[in-house]
Amino acid sequence: MSFVLPVPESGAHDAVDSTPETSEQANEAGRRGRRRWIVLTRSGPVRHADRPVRLRGVLLAVGAATTVVVLIVAVGGTILTRRMAEQEAVQSAARTTDLLATNVIQPELRDKLAGGDPSTVRQLDQVVRTRILGPRIVRVKLWNLQGRILYSDEPRLVGRTIPLDPEAREALLAPTTQAAVTDLREPENEFERSYGKLLEVHRPVWTHDGQRLLLETYSPYGEVNERTSRLWRGFAGITLTSLLLAMVLLIPLIAGLVARLQRAQRQRETLLLRAVEASSTERRRIAATIHDGVVQELAATSLVFAGKAARPGRLPGEAEEWRQAADIVRADVGALRSSLVDIYPASLHAAGLSVALSDLADTLRGGDITIKIAVDPAAATAMSDETEQLAFSVAQECLRNAVKHSHGRQALVRLTRTADNTVDLEIVDDGVGFDVHAVLANPEPGHLGVRLLTDRCTQSDGILMVTSEPGNGTAWKLTLPAA
Repeated sequence: MSFVLPVPESGAHDAVDSTPETSEQANEAGRRGRRRWIVLTRSGPVRHADRPVRLRGVLLAVGAATTVVVLIVAVGGTILTRRMAEQEAVQSAARTTDLLATNVIQPELRDKLAGGDPSTVRQLDQVVRTRILGPRIVRVKLWNLQGRILYSDEPRLVGRTIPLDPEAREALLAPTTQAAVTDLREPENEFERSYGKLLEVHRPVWTHDGQRLLLETYSPYGEVNERTSRLWRGFAGITLTSLLLAMVLLIPLIAGLVARLQRAQRQRETLLLRAVEASSTERRRIAATIHDGVVQELAATSLVFAGKAARPGRLPGEAEEWRQAADIVRADVGALRSSLVDIYPASLHAAGLSVALSDLADTLRGGDITIKIAVDPAAATAMSDETEQLAFSVAQECLRNAVKHSHGRQALVRLTRTADNTVDLEIVDDGVGFDVHAVLANPEPGHLGVRLLTDRCTQSDGILMVTSEPGNGTAWKLTLPAA
């Protein structure tokens, strides 16, 4: 009899689908002859909570956090110090203009300046050029209330009439000193644009006869950059020193906390190992007790019943009753031995996965289904104790589902080693199959095999996949790293 099972072929038919797919899409793919693996679990990095805590990693994390804080402080500090420097520079320009207006400009103002007398303008120009213009003042203007420029060290501006902006008019009428950063977009600033950004100050002054004029001065913006540098050096020095000192002081505290966490993790791992060992020991004890006690006694009882049924002189009905009793006891012995394999598969640890799978198949064979085992010795020897246990558990659950639900005639368990240094466990049956997406979305009570398999493999280093369609069999595939 040929053994034909719905195992996906290699190449284009061995597609892996890690994205959700509707039942209609899956069925349509099956009708087109394209079987697709549906990934139930993926191997991935260890969860953060299970990673061992290391001092180097913690210090790197603290260093990265400190770097981020330094960058944030640097950006914020730069913005803050520039604003502070700009404010200080504007105030300094206002104070300088106040002093110049009181001590230099106002004593030199003559009544004839308002009428544009050339000699008066030349006299004021000489004072401005010798006593005011320099690195801190680059332009001087005098305005009247009508917006006429009575004087400027730029001769091309003298005599022009340009309406005063609101700030300049307020400074003249209040009277107050107004200072701000100008962007030099006004028509009056035609000849100042070559200087770039400037600090502009408006301040009222009076001629000898009490006529009010507006003094306007312009200072280089470079002073703001100089003040920013000075403020930033002081701010950065204090801030960075404080952060580095705090980090140095935190290192012993962090080291102590990491040491405590590492001790706690070691204790937790020890407790888990002891719990696993205790569980394994208890399972072995229970299995040995049942095998050496109840199973042996029931086996002996079945022999006694069989002997009584065969004793000469028994009535036909009485002998049949003894045979039935012997059959019932033998069936109970078989069920108990199957349970012993579930409780503790001794052959898995004593003889290896291949023998354990064969024993498992022997306990599940029956009815109309035939189970075959195909184990590559190179694959079996390349597995650790943990991966062997996981592979056995997956095979056990898949075969149980196949025997109970598939209504198939044949099942195959195959263990192979791949060229990618992995081990593949495949469990395939030719049964009725099922809609994987529907089962994952709405598992029925009593049919939780898919969910149980997924939960078992979630914390492992393996990849569990399934491909199945109603009426077209089921194939499971577990990929594990080779030891």
